[in-house]
Amino acid sequence: MLTKFESKSNRVKGLAFHPTQPLLAAALHNGSVQLWNYRMGVLVDRFEEHEGPVRGVHFHLSRALLVSGGDDYKIKVWDIRPQNRRCLFTLHGHLDYIRTVQFHHEMPWILSTSDDQTIRIWNSTSRQCIAVLTGHTHYVMSAFFHPKDDLIVSASMDQTVRVWDISGLRKGGSSSSGPGNFETFDTFSTVKYVLEGHDRGVNYAVFHPTLPLILSAADDRTIKIWRMSETKAWEVDSCRGHFNNVSSALFHPKSELIVSCGEDKTVRVWDLAKRTAIQTFRREHDRFWVLASHPNLNLFAAGHDSGLIVFKLERERPAFAVHNDMLYYIRDKYVRSYDFNTGSDIGLLSVRKFGSPYMPPRTLSYNAMERAVITTISSDNGLYELTSLPQQVQGEVKDSSVDGKKGSGQSVIFVARNRFAVLNKTTQLIEVRDLSNSVVRSIKPPVQTNEIFYGGTGCLILSSTSSVVLFDLQQQKTLAELNSPPVKYVVWNTDSSMVALMSKHTITIAKRTFEDHSLIHETIRIKSGAWDDAGVFLYSTLNHIKYCLPQGDHGVICTLDNPVYLTRVKGKTVHCLDRSARPRTITFDPTEYRFKLALLKNNYEEMLFIIKTSTLIGQGIIGYLQKKGFPEIALHFVQDTNTRFELAIECGNLDVAMETAKAIDRPECWERLAQQALKQGNHKIVEKAYQQTKNFDKLSFLYLATGSTDKLSKMQKIADARGDPMSRFHNALYAGDIAGRIAVLRDVGMYPLAYLTAKTNGLEELAEEFWKLPFWSVDVSYSPVVTDTTDLVWPSVSAGENFFDKALANGSLEGGVEPSYTNGDAASGALDAWAEEEAHEDIDPEEGGWDLDADEPEESLVHVNGDDVPEDEELGAGANPGVDETELWVRNSPLAADHVAAGSFETAMQLLNRQLGVVNFGPLKPLFMSVYRSSHTYLSPIASLPPLKLNVRRNPAESSPGRVLPVGVISLDSLRTELAEGSRFVSQNKLTEAKTAFKSVLQSLLLVALTSDAEAAQWRETVTSAREYLLGVSIELERRRVAEEDPSNVRRSLELAAYFTHCQLHPPQMQIALRSAISVFAKANNQAHAARFAKRLLELKPDPKIVATCRQRIAAGDRNPRNAVEITYDEFTPFEICAATYTPIYRGSPSVHCPYTNAVYLPQFAGNLDPLTELTEIGTAASGMPAPW
Repeated sequence: MLTKFESKSNRVKGLAFHPTQPLLAAALHNGSVQLWNYRMGVLVDRFEEHEGPVRGVHFHLSRALLVSGGDDYKIKVWDIRPQNRRCLFTLHGHLDYIRTVQFHHEMPWILSTSDDQTIRIWNSTSRQCIAVLTGHTHYVMSAFFHPKDDLIVSASMDQTVRVWDISGLRKGGSSSSGPGNFETFDTFSTVKYVLEGHDRGVNYAVFHPTLPLILSAADDRTIKIWRMSETKAWEVDSCRGHFNNVSSALFHPKSELIVSCGEDKTVRVWDLAKRTAIQTFRREHDRFWVLASHPNLNLFAAGHDSGLIVFKLERERPAFAVHNDMLYYIRDKYVRSYDFNTGSDIGLLSVRKFGSPYMPPRTLSYNAMERAVITTISSDNGLYELTSLPQQVQGEVKDSSVDGKKGSGQSVIFVARNRFAVLNKTTQLIEVRDLSNSVVRSIKPPVQTNEIFYGGTGCLILSSTSSVVLFDLQQQKTLAELNSPPVKYVVWNTDSSMVALMSKHTITIAKRTFEDHSLIHETIRIKSGAWDDAGVFLYSTLNHIKYCLPQGDHGVICTLDNPVYLTRVKGKTVHCLDRSARPRTITFDPTEYRFKLALLKNNYEEMLFIIKTSTLIGQGIIGYLQKKGFPEIALHFVQDTNTRFELAIECGNLDVAMETAKAIDRPECWERLAQQALKQGNHKIVEKAYQQTKNFDKLSFLYLATGSTDKLSKMQKIADARGDPMSRFHNALYAGDIAGRIAVLRDVGMYPLAYLTAKTNGLEELAEEFWKLPFWSVDVSYSPVVTDTTDLVWPSVSAGENFFDKALANGSLEGGVEPSYTNGDAASGALDAWAEEEAHEDIDPEEGGWDLDADEPEESLVHVNGDDVPEDEELGAGANPGVDETELWVRNSPLAADHVAAGSFETAMQLLNRQLGVVNFGPLKPLFMSVYRSSHTYLSPIASLPPLKLNVRRNPAESSPGRVLPVGVISLDSLRTELAEGSRFVSQNKLTEAKTAFKSVLQSLLLVALTSDAEAAQWRETVTSAREYLLGVSIELERRRVAEEDPSNVRRSLELAAYFTHCQLHPPQMQIALRSAISVFAKANNQAHAARFAKRLLELKPDPKIVATCRQRIAAGDRNPRNAVEITYDEFTPFEICAATYTPIYRGSPSVHCPYTNAVYLPQFAGNLDPLTELTEIGTAASGMPAPW
């Protein structure tokens, strides 16, 4: 059984397929009739006018009508057109529960059965009962029309099956009858046969679609087959195997099979000829109540206690292989060849005796050199058969069993002219065999392999659950590997330079060696694909044929009524096989994707040809051109003025931009036009734009830049008319008009400036006039000197006497020795001074940044060295200082924590950068200080002497200088306690405090001194846990921000709530996340999603009160399994969350990682600072934490 669709709901008692559309009607025990699109997996509508359980539904064969019958004794006919779904009318007459209803295939009749022991026929046009069939002595459980003849078969709890002849009703006898005159109706119908043989009540009886057979299912746990003739009917045989009441049984519409279901929780498949069980499908907790078969497709539906399933009995994808202009495929267990050019279709080989007779072959591999085929089948745990095809077909087609070579294997493919590979999934071995079926070589694949595909001569493509591997059989090595969901099909282009790897919902397009790959994600199942001559990949889904360009752009070509399997694309024709394995051709228009391909390849001649010869237009192609950076081409397709202006600005076409700006005539458009024209140096258009917006200041400056003095003079007059003295002054200044500037200064009362301007420019007479004005008599007094600093110096840094000052006191360097410290000692001295300052001054540690490039450490170094000089002087002649233990710590350890403890901050930062990609050390300053101080202690033996500094070791018993190490200040246990405290903050809804705690844990983990593999594993686990909590808290805080600042953005709020539940939290916090998501989705009326979160919450075994709430939410979702708000969230496809945008990155999509926490980001964030920890550079290479033990 291949399950195609499944829904959860109340008990399903009736089912019906629509004959042409992908619709399924389900009658529910809670009184609802659901209308499902089983192809898309969505609930289309719901009809809820029945009172009590609904037991029967049926679609009209040609009209948009649905009939239903329920326990309220009513038959309702519904209009199912999308724009007018409603109940058209109700038929009254039955006196008890209605069991089944059915439309006649030709006449306007409705057949109904009831527990009132009658069968009624209604005229749907006159809406009257035209016949009542009586005779059963107990509940009538089912009744159906014969598909061709005027017969009805009915099943009853009186243990009989009756066949009724209603030919008299067709002859028009009902026209003389009036409503309610039931006595006359019996003359139009007669009981033709009464079939007795069941020991208990019969639940279901149905005619065979073509043969004179009847099938019945009963409470005696048997299924009986009856044959009819013109005069009698008799029992042929019984199928026994059900362990409880048999609810329903059907003839397979196309095969000699019977499908049945029962209250023993099984669906069983039987061989009609042999009357033996073939397959059994079992559910754990649900009894089956009804079966339905599609009239045209190989689809079945079964209703059970908690919903329904739509399923197939076997795969419908035909096995095929393409070579040059020939298609080799299997139909009805015959290998056939189809010529794409001539259309000739010839049967070549019979494979009817290969494998199970009820299961078609799964794959076919063709060897053109040897004209041989390998077919595989899934029966008997996987079989294959190697057979040569005849050169010419004469007479009867030969059977493959004559000279075929068989073996066991789940996946088989030709890999060379005389070699083929066989995969045995159980033993995980790939056997390379020759054409005599002898094993040449056995190979253990490098990954857990589910299927193998052709990867070029001597190579295989191995498909695993999370990756595909290109494997060289000769060298037995992996050539390339690509992360991908499980690959189902592989398609190579004609020259084998490109390959398409197709999964259930994704397609990966890659080069021969899996380079430059792109990923396409589809929400609907992908069925098949083929390459066209131009290098574009076409693929089919359940309802579309689409295209995919090599770099990943894709679009829709045409819509399909039924799925097809693409075999070849040639020009404007798609060759394909339908589900009955018959060759078909579909004509399509490739203009759109050829235009896009020419665009990507910069083939401008072809683009121009397509533009001139096609009607390629629409917002889609315009948006694509703009997105890809070709706005100048998009201009050819656009008529809308605003869009033309945007595109013209983007591509720099000033003529079109000027034309459209005039038409729009808005200030912002003129401003943007001026900016673009200024960039291109077209000052004429800039001038026009400034004039339109009356931007006088910029216009004046433009005239200055272009030397337009006459226009500057005009601008002066305009400024004077506007009464703007500043503009007058600027224009006079730009034009070199001295008199104008003086006039402006005089007019505004700035006489000193007017005097200076006149005096400076030699206008003595005018300056004299200003000098005589009274404002010069103002007395200006100056502030007195407060403190005389003539003899004082202003030191900005301390300048103590250093070693060189003392050493060169006499003009020469005496007793010079090599310094005994390294950078680490300098830093430790600086830190001692730093600590000393903080001991004397109460300074807020949060004030000021940690400027690693500042000059203060150097000066501190000088000062500290000066303090150390007396120690050197007291050593005596010939004495040299020993190696400082802190230097030994730096030498002995590659861990940043030990370097920090030694005070060698610079090397510690280098290590953190190289090992974990840390680039921002500002947040780590308090940690560095704390670790350094905690690694030393001070002892004062005599109060009059300075204290002694003692180094604290983590291995005090060690005497070897090469092994001494500083104490481990920060322990994993303390950080795990802090992590637990952060999780408690989450539980207490203190998310800001929790975020701070998790960041602190991640910062402190950088300075943990690891001593064993177990600690390293625990360290990585703690990093991962802290990252997940920090990501989850950040997502929830973002959701609350969106809800508060943008309440209308419900979709984003729902997505963030859903993503929060996918962070790897501990069960208590995961329960909180799920409960929060349930609440948010329920408020938004996304009942289906809320029910799924409730089911996940139940798996965590919460408190009984929460369990009760979850069950209520699940029940609400079953009653209304729809979502009011569509969101970007696919819980069935594995994904990770980008820690910057909080959006999903599906498996196989490109991504970059944080080198420390391994948080995932979209590729555009490579090189940026990690926003989660604010420590590392995203995507940088890092060696990882070393293991010195």
